[in-house]
Amino acid sequence: MFYYVTLLQPFDGGVIFSWRILLGLPVIAVVAHRSKGWGAIRDTGRELSHQPRFLLLTLLSAALLGIQLWLFVWAPLHGRALEVSMGYFLLPLAMVVVGRVLYQEQLSRWQRYAVWLAALGVMHELWRVGGVSWVTALVVLGYPPYFVLRRALRVSSLTAIWYDMALLLPAAVLLMQLQGLDIVQAFVARPALLLLVPLFGVISSVALLFYLAASRMLPLGLFGILSYVEPMLLFWVGFLVLGESVPLAQWLTYLPIWLALLLVALEGLQKWRARARHHGPAI
Repeated sequence: MFYYVTLLQPFDGGVIFSWRILLGLPVIAVVAHRSKGWGAIRDTGRELSHQPRFLLLTLLSAALLGIQLWLFVWAPLHGRALEVSMGYFLLPLAMVVVGRVLYQEQLSRWQRYAVWLAALGVMHELWRVGGVSWVTALVVLGYPPYFVLRRALRVSSLTAIWYDMALLLPAAVLLMQLQGLDIVQAFVARPALLLLVPLFGVISSVALLFYLAASRMLPLGLFGILSYVEPMLLFWVGFLVLGESVPLAQWLTYLPIWLALLLVALEGLQKWRARARHHGPAI
């Protein structure tokens, strides 16, 4: 999907974000129906109508996710794909730090090494260019509050995604209205969009369905380890497919961060295999 959004030009990031919401919400509704999730969604809806604080936090959760969904489709269109991938590289390590600070979770020896390696990469980038891209910072600093809110709200993943997307729907509709006839003219000027846009909805929805299915079917440890694959894929899409350049000096930023992720992933794999041997097959 990171590459696919570049095929949807001349639509900009705002319109593509809107298509993602408009085409994705019906798919989530189908998933909720098939998994008998409407009961939990209705219960949460009653809480939203009776608890202003809960409503405010849910709105904040949707806004935080909306920013990330917009950034994900905006960046490849503006030559910022590698900066987004850097943010996703640093995100798991940022979550380790958040867990330590907010929840007093103890860091293992490997995690401490990983945090120091990541810090080394960030310090090199600060020295090289005098700062970290706002795109990278938005990913690293934007997602942790979202996940903290998700934990505080204590609703299931399906229910949370439903309300996040539903609350983003007015913003998506507004962005579409602001474009006016430009959207129709884009379809007229480039008829291929009549196929590409619905296919984008399919790709986005299938990715979401697979993600939800994997979160239920895979052992949590393995699911966590596989999450480290995504930033690597984003990087190579930006570097090889979208043709964004990486200066030689910047590789000294990436390498310590990659090593840090490798340490965390190897530790997670080791723990998962130990639990699998102790408890037997997990699937």
